[in-house]
Amino acid sequence: MKTTYFIKTFNELTNIELYQILQLRSEVFVVEQNCVFQDIDNKDQQSYHHLCYVDGTLAGYTRLLPAGLSYQEISIGRVVSVPAFRGMGLGKELMQKSIEACEKVFEETPIRIGAQQHLSKFYNSLGFIESGEPYDEDGILHIEMIR
Repeated sequence: MKTTYFIKTFNELTNIELYQILQLRSEVFVVEQNCVFQDIDNKDQQSYHHLCYVDGTLAGYTRLLPAGLSYQEISIGRVVSVPAFRGMGLGKELMQKSIEACEKVFEETPIRIGAQQHLSKFYNSLGFIESGEPYDEDGILHIEMIR
Protein backbone atom coordinates (compact mmCIF):
# COMPACT_ATOMS: atom_id res chain seq x y z
CA MET A 1 0.00 0.00 0.00
CA LYS A 2 1.62 3.25 -1.17
CA THR A 3 0.44 6.43 0.56
CA THR A 4 1.23 9.86 -0.88
CA TYR A 5 0.28 13.33 0.29
CA PHE A 6 -0.13 16.58 -1.63
CA ILE A 7 -0.75 20.15 -0.47
CA LYS A 8 -2.36 22.43 -3.05
CA THR A 9 -3.92 25.84 -3.17
CA PHE A 10 -7.43 26.05 -4.58
CA ASN A 11 -6.11 27.28 -7.92
CA GLU A 12 -3.63 24.39 -8.14
CA LEU A 13 -6.36 21.75 -7.82
CA THR A 14 -7.38 20.06 -11.04
CA ASN A 15 -11.06 19.80 -11.90
CA ILE A 16 -10.89 16.07 -11.14
CA GLU A 17 -9.24 16.62 -7.73
CA LEU A 18 -11.80 19.25 -6.77
CA TYR A 19 -14.63 16.96 -7.86
CA GLN A 20 -13.18 14.06 -5.82
CA ILE A 21 -12.80 16.28 -2.74
CA LEU A 22 -16.35 17.63 -2.93
CA GLN A 23 -17.72 14.17 -3.65
CA LEU A 24 -15.94 12.72 -0.57
CA ARG A 25 -17.02 15.57 1.68
CA SER A 26 -20.62 15.17 0.52
CA GLU A 27 -20.50 11.37 0.89
CA VAL A 28 -19.36 11.56 4.51
CA PHE A 29 -20.57 14.85 5.95
CA VAL A 30 -23.97 15.02 4.24
CA VAL A 31 -25.01 11.44 3.41
CA GLU A 32 -23.21 9.23 5.97
CA GLN A 33 -23.68 11.65 8.87
CA ASN A 34 -27.20 12.53 7.69
CA CYS A 35 -26.44 16.22 8.07
CA VAL A 36 -27.93 18.79 5.74
CA PHE A 37 -25.54 21.75 5.65
CA GLN A 38 -23.83 24.06 3.18
CA ASP A 39 -20.41 22.42 2.71
CA ILE A 40 -19.32 24.85 0.02
CA ASP A 41 -18.73 27.89 2.23
CA ASN A 42 -16.42 30.20 0.24
CA LYS A 43 -13.43 29.23 2.40
CA ASP A 44 -11.96 26.72 -0.06
CA GLN A 45 -10.59 29.43 -2.32
CA GLN A 46 -8.41 30.88 0.49
CA SER A 47 -7.35 27.54 1.97
CA TYR A 48 -4.77 24.88 1.28
CA HIS A 49 -6.02 21.41 0.42
CA HIS A 50 -4.24 18.39 1.87
CA LEU A 51 -4.95 15.26 -0.14
CA CYS A 52 -4.02 11.71 0.84
CA TYR A 53 -3.87 9.07 -1.88
CA VAL A 54 -3.49 5.34 -1.32
CA ASP A 55 -2.35 3.49 -4.42
CA GLY A 56 -3.56 6.40 -6.56
CA THR A 57 -7.03 6.65 -4.99
CA LEU A 58 -8.15 9.60 -2.86
CA ALA A 59 -8.38 8.11 0.64
CA GLY A 60 -8.42 11.18 2.89
CA TYR A 61 -8.51 14.93 2.92
CA THR A 62 -8.17 17.96 5.18
CA ARG A 63 -8.56 21.66 4.59
CA LEU A 64 -5.88 23.95 6.02
CA LEU A 65 -7.24 27.41 6.79
CA PRO A 66 -5.13 30.51 7.36
CA ALA A 67 -5.49 32.52 10.58
CA GLY A 68 -8.51 34.80 10.51
CA LEU A 69 -10.60 32.72 8.10
CA SER A 70 -12.47 30.49 10.58
CA TYR A 71 -10.66 31.30 13.82
CA GLN A 72 -8.06 33.78 15.01
CA GLU A 73 -5.56 30.91 14.75
CA ILE A 74 -4.78 28.71 11.76
CA SER A 75 -7.11 25.73 11.52
CA ILE A 76 -7.55 22.26 10.12
CA GLY A 77 -11.05 21.43 8.95
CA ARG A 78 -13.12 19.09 6.81
CA VAL A 79 -11.11 16.13 8.16
CA VAL A 80 -12.41 13.13 6.25
CA SER A 81 -11.41 9.67 5.16
CA VAL A 82 -12.99 7.31 2.66
CA PRO A 83 -15.03 4.69 4.57
CA ALA A 84 -13.18 1.81 2.86
CA PHE A 85 -9.86 3.09 4.27
CA ARG A 86 -10.96 3.44 7.90
CA GLY A 87 -9.52 1.29 10.68
CA MET A 88 -6.02 1.28 9.16
CA GLY A 89 -4.56 4.22 11.10
CA LEU A 90 -4.93 6.49 8.10
CA GLY A 91 -6.91 9.13 10.03
CA LYS A 92 -4.20 9.61 12.61
CA GLU A 93 -1.49 9.73 9.96
CA LEU A 94 -3.57 12.18 7.93
CA MET A 95 -3.91 14.50 10.93
CA GLN A 96 -0.21 14.22 11.82
CA LYS A 97 0.70 15.11 8.24
CA SER A 98 -1.86 17.95 8.30
CA ILE A 99 -0.26 19.41 11.43
CA GLU A 100 3.16 19.21 9.74
CA ALA A 101 1.69 20.82 6.62
CA CYS A 102 0.28 23.72 8.67
CA GLU A 103 3.69 24.29 10.23
CA LYS A 104 5.29 24.24 6.78
CA VAL A 105 2.73 26.40 4.96
CA PHE A 106 1.81 28.90 7.68
CA GLU A 107 4.96 28.74 9.85
CA GLU A 108 2.92 29.54 12.92
CA THR A 109 1.06 27.91 15.75
CA PRO A 110 -1.27 27.30 17.55
CA ILE A 111 -3.82 25.36 15.53
CA ARG A 112 -7.52 25.53 16.46
CA ILE A 113 -10.13 23.03 15.30
CA GLY A 114 -13.86 22.57 15.68
CA ALA A 115 -14.00 18.84 16.41
CA GLN A 116 -16.97 16.57 16.62
CA GLN A 117 -17.15 16.00 20.37
CA HIS A 118 -17.17 12.20 20.15
CA LEU A 119 -13.72 12.43 18.50
CA SER A 120 -12.13 14.56 21.23
CA LYS A 121 -10.01 11.67 22.59
CA PHE A 122 -8.65 11.05 19.09
CA TYR A 123 -7.63 14.71 18.83
CA ASN A 124 -6.26 14.65 22.41
CA SER A 125 -3.87 11.92 21.22
CA LEU A 126 -2.56 14.42 18.66
CA GLY A 127 -1.90 17.14 21.23
CA PHE A 128 -5.19 19.06 21.00
CA ILE A 129 -6.96 20.12 24.19
CA GLU A 130 -10.57 21.18 24.66
CA SER A 131 -11.17 24.92 24.63
CA GLY A 132 -14.64 26.01 25.66
CA GLU A 133 -17.94 24.24 25.95
CA PRO A 134 -19.58 21.80 23.52
CA TYR A 135 -21.86 23.40 20.94
CA ASP A 136 -24.32 22.16 18.35
CA GLU A 137 -23.29 22.55 14.74
CA ASP A 138 -25.79 21.26 12.21
CA GLY A 139 -27.21 18.76 14.71
CA ILE A 140 -23.82 17.32 15.77
CA LEU A 141 -22.10 18.20 19.04
CA HIS A 142 -18.74 19.88 18.47
CA ILE A 143 -16.06 21.33 20.69
CA GLU A 144 -13.26 23.75 19.90
CA MET A 145 -9.81 22.33 20.54
CA ILE A 146 -6.38 23.93 20.35
CA ARG A 147 -2.86 22.59 19.86
